[in-house]
Amino acid sequence: MARTQRAEAMRALVRGPGGAVRVLGAVCLVVALVWRGPVDVALFSLVLAGLVVPLAAAAPRRLDAAYGLGLVAAAWCGALQLYQAVAWLDVVAHLVVTGLVAAVAYLLLQRRTGVVVDAGTVTTGAARLGVVAVTAALGCALSVLWEVGEYLGNTYVDPEIYVGYADTVGDLVAGGIGSAVAGVWLTARRRPRAVAGASTTPRDEPAAT
Repeated sequence: MARTQRAEAMRALVRGPGGAVRVLGAVCLVVALVWRGPVDVALFSLVLAGLVVPLAAAAPRRLDAAYGLGLVAAAWCGALQLYQAVAWLDVVAHLVVTGLVAAVAYLLLQRRTGVVVDAGTVTTGAARLGVVAVTAALGCALSVLWEVGEYLGNTYVDPEIYVGYADTVGDLVAGGIGSAVAGVWLTARRRPRAVAGASTTPRDEPAAT
């Protein structure tokens, strides 16, 4: 029984578009191990761990894949120092990636704790506003952790990791905006009304679990 469960868990890791991104994340870690330094190895190890989170959140397949691609792309931009070369890229990364992470965090919180409502079932303006507010709050909190990580990395690991007052504030604002947009997207995902013989799964394909 335990062997069957492990086999199913392994299949879930590589199933669908999100699974392809997880395989990509593993390849990136191997590349870092062979050709990059210890900082990039640690970075892609964290990314690979983060790629598993959508499975625990039962995230829709498209969100699973987009979230994973966002993490991988953001990591490579940092590893290749593209944020220093392209001034606006850092803001775009915080806007998009933080929004994706906040959406997955909301779904994880809803699935694992039940302390927030199912965003796909809200019908009132107040409920939608609540989903957006919680998602934005999650994104802002995660943005703070991101900035703390950048500060610690700059101080103790690699001084080339860029930090600064304007950079930090801009990143926090971009992350908050992206997370609010993610909350709006979550409320736009409607569960179909129950009809005879109809499925009650979300309109967007669920991730394999």
